[in-house]
Amino acid sequence: MALVSTFAFVLAMLALGRGLAWRAVVGPDAAHTLNQVVLYACLPAAILRHAPKLSFEPALLGIVAIPWILVLVGALLVLGFAKWRALGRAETAVLLLLCTLGNTSFLGFAVIPVLAGEAALPHAVLYDQLGSFLQLSSFGVITLAVYGGDARPSAAALVRRVVTFPPFLTLAAALTLVPAELPAVVDGLLARLEGALLPIAALAIGVQLRLAVPRSRISLLMLGLVTKLVLMPALALALCLALGLSGDMRAAAVFEAGMPGMITAAALLGSAKLAGDLAAALVGYGIVVAMLTLPLWKWLLAVVG
Repeated sequence: MALVSTFAFVLAMLALGRGLAWRAVVGPDAAHTLNQVVLYACLPAAILRHAPKLSFEPALLGIVAIPWILVLVGALLVLGFAKWRALGRAETAVLLLLCTLGNTSFLGFAVIPVLAGEAALPHAVLYDQLGSFLQLSSFGVITLAVYGGDARPSAAALVRRVVTFPPFLTLAAALTLVPAELPAVVDGLLARLEGALLPIAALAIGVQLRLAVPRSRISLLMLGLVTKLVLMPALALALCLALGLSGDMRAAAVFEAGMPGMITAAALLGSAKLAGDLAAALVGYGIVVAMLTLPLWKWLLAVVG
């Protein structure tokens, strides 16, 4: 599927999901149910098909390091800005999570094959599972605890959250037990499950999509969008050049860094009553704007070579 038609399909599914929610055709738990299908079926299928094809080399460490460097730099920038502007705790928490954590699995796994080809997907899997997911489970959870006023989670609780996450368990199996070439019947079944990833994930995002934001927070919305969709992928590209990453690795890192804010993080922020309207708007507008910025990063990657 061509890039334009893929993005048009994503927007159509987002609109369908939003319409279903607006008309109350689906219940409030619909997005959660769809997300569970993605977590327990579609994402593991994609991981099992592509992760075993990775051949280990030192450069893979760069794929894992880049998201952690981005989170560190992004957090320092947000904290500095929050202190300068005397932001409230809720707004600071939203920017900390949604300027640094991206939708690298639900949306990333779906569009990266279109943006960069199937060969880039195994590297995106590493970026997501050893980067974004671990960051949400550690940095994200601690941020919610600190700014939401809850008790800070123990190290054991963080580890338990990681090792019981279905895609992470699948990645561990894929890298150690699953052969690179699967039997045709198994590969065909997994391919069908993987193919359902884009429509189900986009529909789930559409059901949760929110675009309304108070006028007083528009400047923060713009700041968050520029930071996540422009600054983060630009820094990822610079890190790729510094670390000597090229080809599929570079594409995976830049595109994953340029994904809009993580919808799971936004949902957690809303549950913690931490500026949920701003978080939802950052995700909603981020998905729409990313349909424009991601092709621009594709063009820039072609220019850089």
